[in-house]
Amino acid sequence: MTDLNPHMKQMADESMVRTLSAQTRAIWPQESKLFARYALSGELNILDAGCGTGECTARLAEMYPQARILGVDVLDSSLDLARGRCAEFGARVTFANQSIFALPAPDATYHLVLNRHVLHSVPHAERVITELRRVTKPGGWLHLIPEDYDMIHFQNGGLDPSAFWHETPRAFGTATGVDLFVGRNAYTVFHQLALTDISIEYVIVDTLRVPRETFAEIFIAWRDGYAEPISEVTRFSPAEARAHFDQMIADLRDPSRYAVWMVPVIAARVPAGA
Repeated sequence: MTDLNPHMKQMADESMVRTLSAQTRAIWPQESKLFARYALSGELNILDAGCGTGECTARLAEMYPQARILGVDVLDSSLDLARGRCAEFGARVTFANQSIFALPAPDATYHLVLNRHVLHSVPHAERVITELRRVTKPGGWLHLIPEDYDMIHFQNGGLDPSAFWHETPRAFGTATGVDLFVGRNAYTVFHQLALTDISIEYVIVDTLRVPRETFAEIFIAWRDGYAEPISEVTRFSPAEARAHFDQMIADLRDPSRYAVWMVPVIAARVPAGA
């Protein structure tokens, strides 16, 4: 199913482990507060679809101490790390190599289904969201972080980061067949699937709310994993791509400079009568 995972090489790179760690540390403090609106407790069934290295899975296990949680991904190396991270939770947290395009779970299995930082890296996001809806119980919740790379903002310096983020996601998305602006487009899919209680909140990852070094770690990992692939599909050479990232990293570490990444969190409920 490699055609459904065009970013597999980047997902498997060691830089992605660093990316997932830094992103979770930056995002979770704000994101975690959003789960209260689902009013879920007790012996829940939860699916972490595209769980990666289990950074979020472990936090969910702490948040829902009676829940049974399944994390699924297509990278065995990530799943191995996830199992080690979540070993303390015992048999109630498990992991499996499964594609989010065709989950083996029966219809209406889970009270809560998460999909974080995945939809921008696969084609046919609507197919994934439809599959996630299928395995969610009537009255249950979907919780997604679909990234949107028009929502990264830096001040200008010697290089123009606005031009970089305007050009690069469009070229990279076209070349790999994915939607790097799915953060705004996922709403239409939710609406077409007749989901209810649709909401879009924004985690504000900026140099005021997030430790600067944590924010910088995200961009260091992105640079290390993506500078070369970016050069293959854009006008930027590897050195130029790295230079843009290096300038942004320097800004994140400079207490006189400001930057922000707006991270959409979209949630919805499967109708109770579905």
